Amino acid sequence: MPQSAPQAPSTATEVAREHVLVLDFGSQYAQLIARRVREQNVYCEIVRHDIAAEQIRARGAMGLILSGGPSSVYEDGAPRCDPAIFELGIPILGICYGMQLACEVLGGEVGRTESREYGRADCLIQSDDVLFREVSPETVVWMSHGDQVSSVSDQFKPLATTGTCPIAAIKHVDLPVYGLQFHPEVTHTSEGRAVLKNFVLGVCHCRGLWRLRDFAEEMIVKLREEIGDHQVICGLSGGVDSAVTAAMLCRAVGSQVSCILVDNGLLRANEQQLVIDAFQEHFQTHLRVVDGEERFLNALAGVTEPQEKRRRIGHAFIECFRDEAEKIDGAHFLAQGTLYPDVIESGAAPDGPAATIKLHHNVGGLPEELGFDLIEPLRDLFKDEVRQLGLELGLPEALVWRHPFPGPGLAVRCLGEVTKDKLKVLREADAIVVDEITKYGLYRDTAQAFAVLLPVQSVGVMGDARTYDNAIAVRCVDTNDFMTADWSRLPYDLLASISTRIINEVRGINRVCYDISSKPPATIEWE
Repeated sequence: MPQSAPQAPSTATEVAREHVLVLDFGSQYAQLIARRVREQNVYCEIVRHDIAAEQIRARGAMGLILSGGPSSVYEDGAPRCDPAIFELGIPILGICYGMQLACEVLGGEVGRTESREYGRADCLIQSDDVLFREVSPETVVWMSHGDQVSSVSDQFKPLATTGTCPIAAIKHVDLPVYGLQFHPEVTHTSEGRAVLKNFVLGVCHCRGLWRLRDFAEEMIVKLREEIGDHQVICGLSGGVDSAVTAAMLCRAVGSQVSCILVDNGLLRANEQQLVIDAFQEHFQTHLRVVDGEERFLNALAGVTEPQEKRRRIGHAFIECFRDEAEKIDGAHFLAQGTLYPDVIESGAAPDGPAATIKLHHNVGGLPEELGFDLIEPLRDLFKDEVRQLGLELGLPEALVWRHPFPGPGLAVRCLGEVTKDKLKVLREADAIVVDEITKYGLYRDTAQAFAVLLPVQSVGVMGDARTYDNAIAVRCVDTNDFMTADWSRLPYDLLASISTRIINEVRGINRVCYDISSKPPATIEWE
């Protein structure tokens, strides 16, 4: 017989251990699920899909979430869990692939649908179960699947349905096992947060007493122990990720940190001076500025393929650090502000089931012989968590809320070959986009705004003369976690101002387009 579900902890020590585990079956949203759990102030970790039931028991998890994934449960070699997890008595929520796997293990059947279902769907809730407490009887959910549960035994109770999916949510009659065919973790599911909250607090009986500052304190202690008396090199880019990384390192080991800004010629307008000014005001350690423009542009000459751009940037990046590190006695560690969206899009664990979307220069683009031990204290966090952490560490709001900038810089916003002249055009257009959005008072209301130089020319008329010049795409998105995003509905007069200024002030541009793609299916960056 299954054991009874674990009870909520009653002591301060037990509260610190109160947590939920996400079993990762290769979903691009596994860490987003963990993020949604943390929003309920419950600590959450991601573990391998095949973790043993006894390990889960030893960890004392309050609940398990089985993630989605790209496989089909009936395929040879599809990732599977230890079937004994269903005998632990711990509440389990299967999402998409996780639901299909749970149903198959417990006696259901899974089959391929006539057509892949991708996008929003109207969902009808058919039960007053705790999982759907305070969720509207008719709600919008996000589907992304080619398979679905086709039949179940009478040991399951249907909880919800959609027009194309008769079993959109399900519950086992005797076991604390739930399944959702849709994805509650993405923002496109309108009441998904409420569903996950109900699972974590209502089904798992977690109390929600964990705080992000607990993570900061634990990480600072861990960094201090790991670094010891060695020197650490920290790469600064001007963004919040590297700034928070530097702040944590300074708290942990102080003067043992040497920060390096590599001016790779791919930075935004006035980026170098902005970094220097912010650093001198808020950090009490040494900053080194490396002029690497020529090295990076030479490495990128003639390259148009996005992944190859990232690989070459990664190699040039680490070469600059190696050259500078020779001047620092005892340099042993390299610290980077890698976030989890970078990790998951780069394919996560090399032996795991996740698919690679794109290489990130500070994840998959580094050469195997790094020369340093890598430290990435933020790699389990999302952007909004990093911002909150920055405020906890006392960083100024202007730095904390600055729009993110990709590690490969303007190279991944300059489509096609990257040249100094094209970068100049892009840099000027990008500065106008940010300036206009700031003047309109929408900088904090948008998550990321920038310009992209397209390898496209079109006919125009300027000063009664025919032109055949380049096009700029403006990209502006709204998001909290950067794993999903929607395009910003900017006012028409703001878009008109941006377009007019770019065409009038940036030589070589005669057309401006606005990107209205969401993530998914598009990514935020174009390359």
